[in-house]
Amino acid sequence: MNRDELYTIAENWFQENNWKPFTFQKDTWKAFLQGKNGLLNAPTGSGKTYALWFPIILNYIKANPRYKTNHKKGLKAVWITPLRALSEEIRQSAERVAADLGTQMTVGIRTGDTTTKERTSQKKQMPDLLITTPESLQLLLASKGYEKIFKDCTAIVVDEWHELLGTKRGVQMELALSRLKTISTALRIWGISATIGNLEQAREVLLGTDPEVLENSVLIKAKLNKKITVKSIIPKKMETFPWRGHLGLHLLEDIIPILSASKTTLLFTNTRSQCEIWFQKILENHPEFAGEIAMHHGSINKETRAWVEQAIRNANLKAVVCTSSLDLGVDFAPVETVIQIGGPKGVARFLQRAGRSGHQPGKESVIYFLPTHAMELIEASALQEAVKHTVVEDRIPYLNSYDVLLQYLTTLAISDGFYPDEIYAEVINTFCYQALSKEQWQWLLNFLVLGSQSLQTYDEYKKIEIEEDGKFKVNNRGIAMRHRFQIGTIVSDANLTVRYQKGGYIGSIEEFFVSKLSPGDIFTFAGRNLEFIRIKEMQVHVRNSSKKTNKIPSWMGGRLTFSAQMSELLREELYKASSPNSSKKGKLSAELISLKHIFDKQKEESIVPKPSEFLIETFKTRDGYHHIFYPFEGRFVHEAMGSLLGYRISLLSPITFSLAFNDYGFELLSDQEIDLQQVLDNNLFSTDFMLSDLQKSLNATEMARRKFRDIAVISGMVFTGYPNKGVKMKHLQSSSQLLFDVFRDYEADNLLFQQAFTETFEHQLEEGRLRLALERIAQQEIVWKACQKPTPFSFPIITDRLREKLSSEKLADRIKRMTALLTKK
Repeated sequence: MNRDELYTIAENWFQENNWKPFTFQKDTWKAFLQGKNGLLNAPTGSGKTYALWFPIILNYIKANPRYKTNHKKGLKAVWITPLRALSEEIRQSAERVAADLGTQMTVGIRTGDTTTKERTSQKKQMPDLLITTPESLQLLLASKGYEKIFKDCTAIVVDEWHELLGTKRGVQMELALSRLKTISTALRIWGISATIGNLEQAREVLLGTDPEVLENSVLIKAKLNKKITVKSIIPKKMETFPWRGHLGLHLLEDIIPILSASKTTLLFTNTRSQCEIWFQKILENHPEFAGEIAMHHGSINKETRAWVEQAIRNANLKAVVCTSSLDLGVDFAPVETVIQIGGPKGVARFLQRAGRSGHQPGKESVIYFLPTHAMELIEASALQEAVKHTVVEDRIPYLNSYDVLLQYLTTLAISDGFYPDEIYAEVINTFCYQALSKEQWQWLLNFLVLGSQSLQTYDEYKKIEIEEDGKFKVNNRGIAMRHRFQIGTIVSDANLTVRYQKGGYIGSIEEFFVSKLSPGDIFTFAGRNLEFIRIKEMQVHVRNSSKKTNKIPSWMGGRLTFSAQMSELLREELYKASSPNSSKKGKLSAELISLKHIFDKQKEESIVPKPSEFLIETFKTRDGYHHIFYPFEGRFVHEAMGSLLGYRISLLSPITFSLAFNDYGFELLSDQEIDLQQVLDNNLFSTDFMLSDLQKSLNATEMARRKFRDIAVISGMVFTGYPNKGVKMKHLQSSSQLLFDVFRDYEADNLLFQQAFTETFEHQLEEGRLRLALERIAQQEIVWKACQKPTPFSFPIITDRLREKLSSEKLADRIKRMTALLTKK
């Protein structure tokens, strides 16, 4: 069958379903059938799944003319999804195409949710088309005879590649692909990605650095002009001194008409605790929504999540309060409206969420922005600009993740073993390890066979044996079993399951939250008030309670920061507000106009900085001397910059500071006044010696020590325990800290020890962004304003510091008194 005949089969199918294939779908079919690799850039809800299932199945038809009667069993394609929740939907699409085209192809799913029975039957006979996750793919590579499973595989599709890029799961994928390329000579590799800033680089990371593979690849962009409408919910009454902490609940009544007017609405919150509170409050104030509103976040049990997803598809729910657990690809045609509560901190995340509404080709997406405090309206205005000009973030890929490589090599060693020279040639063709030297490779091999230099006397670190022919192999069953349990790169705080005392699974919460509870304490979780009874074998036992509570589980993932693009857009919006003609109609967005009273009050005491200015404010209150800096670069950069400047100032005169920061700026608070002029004359913002000053200022060793825990777990140095018998987080912490201290004192050139520092600076402190921010400030005129009292811009920062000391009721009272003083005429 020639290519034209194959295209006709596909186009006829679309016709029968009253659809018309998009150009990007046809382009993908063509490139795939020509044997090319590629990256497809398409928005969710545009039919990207059919863009790749079709050519995979058509390719099988082409190779097997008697496909209707003579079916050749065996794995032909693997579809990787980062989220288990998406696998069912992908399976339905694949089965529909395979059945409608008259093939006898089978479709299977293999994720953490797959039953043992299903896995065993897959072992005997793999499905033709397999949907799996990065972790489950690694587990397949850890099974004996894996080469036989994959040898006839013709395609690997990595869905939602933008979600994996810039994470260690992405590195895991790079390594798996480097192996599969060797095993299956006919393999085509494809990625599907939503829009990111560095699409070309995303393709290179996916396909590796082999020039031949890259030359035979394409980047296909879906040119679908999807209309996105952003509407801000602007409060009728707005405070002049905004502060963080309202969760946006004062605008609850404003969203009720929106919920009533739409078929289904998704309300996105940034944290799981905020999700729990909003769900409770809507039901409290509007009991008529009972049975029509649900909640969805990653810690709620799988059955409940699946039920909610199905109820959205069936249009049985009026509203769902959710977190990023519904960000990705699940196809919900009935969703008409999305409400984003609080700043999403990044353009890509905002666009992704907007795309959940009007989730069909040609439909308009409508997203409402609900600010939790007045300053977030500047973010809303910046997001309007981002949507207009399609400004999206880059995803920065990892380099030299030695921990992931050690895990991968152990995986190969427990299946069929490996020959180092063969695997080294594959590994250095990946993007992540393109600069891996022979010496570093040898160090990693020694580490697996002997343990590191300083641990050679301990047998537990010697995992791999070298056989006579030079093959590296794990022969110890205990080591192999432990390794299989620990495959993966997502290391979070230990999760404990929450169950009723009489049985009944509710979900999971992190150990650090539970460790603060005493028996009898009431907390809200999964929409219920629960009384904490005890912890038993990694389980939290609870019972229902009718008592009220303000304890909501918080999760470590709740600390989001501005992306570089978001920071830049935000500064541009602020600069608009600073220009004298800004109040002229047409120049400013509705959001900025609504903040006029805040900008006016800010100008009374200080300034709204222009593009050429960098603002520093100082004033004294009963708490001490406040020194506030406004880089508008996001909280991670401000944490680093605040520590750096605090350290540099202390070199001039002995002085100690407490640091507070948010996405707009940071505060150095001390009990004595700084001579700011002397500080500025001493080149405070220089990038010279930045790295060494940062290391001294931030207790970088402590941060690297925390980072090392994850590295120790991923590389397999520390075992997290068997299922339901997990090792307590404090034990993990202490064993990884012990190793960290040993390496620091006796083996500072240990690659894993060094990796902890690299990751701390590059990924946590965003050292590159800090450097660029300092260079930008060095070009600006520094405007120092000695103010009599706090300004509207400084208010959210100084009140955030009080939050650490005061309960929420006391904090609200204190802020009320502060605001009354500041607004006195």
